Amino acid sequence: MNRNEERLHTSVLVGPEGERRKHRKARRQAATAIHTEERQTRLTEAKTRADAEREERRNTHYLPSAGEPGSAALRTPGRFRLPRHQDTSAALAGAYPFLAEGGLGSQGVFVGQDLYSGGSFVYDPWVLYKQGLITAPNVVLAGIVGSGKSSLAKSLYTRSIPFGRRVYVPGDPKGEHTAVAEMVGGKAIVLGHGLRNRLNPLDEGHRPSGLTDFEWTTQVASRRRDLIGALAATVLERSLSPLEHTAIDVALTAVVSSNDVPILPMVVDRILTPDPVDDEDGRLAEDGRLVGHALRRLVAGDLQGLFDGPSTVTFDPSLPMISLDLSRVAENSTLVSVLMTCSSAWMESALMDPNGGQRWVIYDEAWRLMSHPALLKRMDAQWRMARHYGIANMLIFHKLTDLDNVGDSGSAMRALASSLLANAETRIIYRQESDQLGVTARTLGLTGTEQKLLPGLGTGQGLWRIKDRSFVIQHQLHPDELTAFDTTTRMTGGTK
Repeated sequence: MNRNEERLHTSVLVGPEGERRKHRKARRQAATAIHTEERQTRLTEAKTRADAEREERRNTHYLPSAGEPGSAALRTPGRFRLPRHQDTSAALAGAYPFLAEGGLGSQGVFVGQDLYSGGSFVYDPWVLYKQGLITAPNVVLAGIVGSGKSSLAKSLYTRSIPFGRRVYVPGDPKGEHTAVAEMVGGKAIVLGHGLRNRLNPLDEGHRPSGLTDFEWTTQVASRRRDLIGALAATVLERSLSPLEHTAIDVALTAVVSSNDVPILPMVVDRILTPDPVDDEDGRLAEDGRLVGHALRRLVAGDLQGLFDGPSTVTFDPSLPMISLDLSRVAENSTLVSVLMTCSSAWMESALMDPNGGQRWVIYDEAWRLMSHPALLKRMDAQWRMARHYGIANMLIFHKLTDLDNVGDSGSAMRALASSLLANAETRIIYRQESDQLGVTARTLGLTGTEQKLLPGLGTGQGLWRIKDRSFVIQHQLHPDELTAFDTTTRMTGGTK
C-alpha cells in the first residue's frame, strides 16, 4: 500500500464508525474496572471479618464444667454471698417484676382467688395468731350495699364450723343470719312484740366449767347488777348516779334472796317500793325513782312483753351457731340496744368458759349497735379480751365514716369506736364510693395504689389488709352457698 492509499485507509478508520468502536471499548474497560474494584472490596471485607472472628475466638475464654478455680469459683461448698441492697418498693418492683405474694399458707378456710398471684387464698385468724403473723384476731369488714360483704362474712364463719369453731350473732337487725343458723344445725332466737318468746335478763346463764359454787354465785350476782344498771342507763340515755346504783343493788339482793327464779318486774317493784327495813329514812325510794320508772318501760310500758317473765328460750353454747334475730324490733333503737345488752350478757358467761372452744362473734349492721354507750362498752371489752376468750370478733358496716356518727367528736364513745379498729389487724375493704376514699385511706393507712383500687372492685372482690400485708381477693361461693346467702330475694323476686 502506497502512502496515498494508507492515508485514505486512515481517513476511513477515523470516520464515524471508528468513533463508535472507540466508545464501546472505553465503556467495556470502565465496566471491567468497576467490577474488579467491587470484587476486591468484597474480598477485603470478608478477610477483615474472618480475621476479627478468628481474633475473637482466640480471645474468648470458656469456663470448665467444674467452674473457675480459686476464689472466683461459682461451684463451691461455701455460701454464695452478695452485698446487701436496700431500696424503695417501687424501685425493687421494677428490678424484680415477676415476684408475687406467696399468700398466707394453706392452713385455714378457703376464701377465693388472689387476683395478683392467681393462687388460692385461705384465712383463719386462729392459725395466723398461732403462727405469729397477727396479734389481734378481730376483723373489720366494710363495703357498700351490694358489694358482697355479707356473703363473705357468712361463708367465713360457716366454713369454719367443720374446723370446730362456733358462731355467735348477738344481734341480727335484718334477720339475715336466721336461715344460715338453721342450715348449719344451730338456732335462731327470734324476739319481738306479739311473739311467745321471752328473755329474762336475770337468768343465771351458762355456768363455765371449773368454778366453785361461791365463785359462780358471786359471778352471777355481779353480772346481774351490771346488766340491770346497763339496761337502766340505756333507757335513760345517761350514766347512773351512785345513789341509783345503790337502789338497784338493794332491790336486786332482796329479790334474789326470796325467789328461786327472779324476774325483772320483781326488781322494778322493789326499786319503786323498797322494803321498810332497807329504807329506814324513806330516801331509798326517792333515790331510785327514775331508775325504777325507766326499768318499768321494759315490763309495763312500750317495751313490755319481752322481759316481764321467765325465759322461754335458752342459750345453748354447744350448738354450732346461735343468732338473736332482731328484725321484728329493728325500728325501735332502744329495744334493739336492750335486747343486745341482754344477749351479750348471756354470751359473756359462755365466752368465759375455758372449755368453750374457739368462736366467731358477728356484729352485723355495726353502725346501729355502736350508737348505744352501754353496748359499745361491752363490745370494746370483748374485743380487748378476744385472745383471752379465744374468740374472733367481726365488725360489719358500710363505710368507715359510720364511725363518725358514734358520739361527738372527741367524746369517749368516739374513742371507743375508733379503738375497735385499732384492735383489729385484719381489715377487709370492699367497694367504696369515691367520696369515701380519702377517709378510708387515712383511717386504715392505705397507700395511693390501694386507695385507687377501691372504686373499681367488682362484686365479691375486696382489699385485704392483714397487718402490713395486702391482698386483692376474689371471693368464691359454692352454688348452694350463693342460694343460701342471697340477700336480694325481694329485689329480684326469687325464692330461696
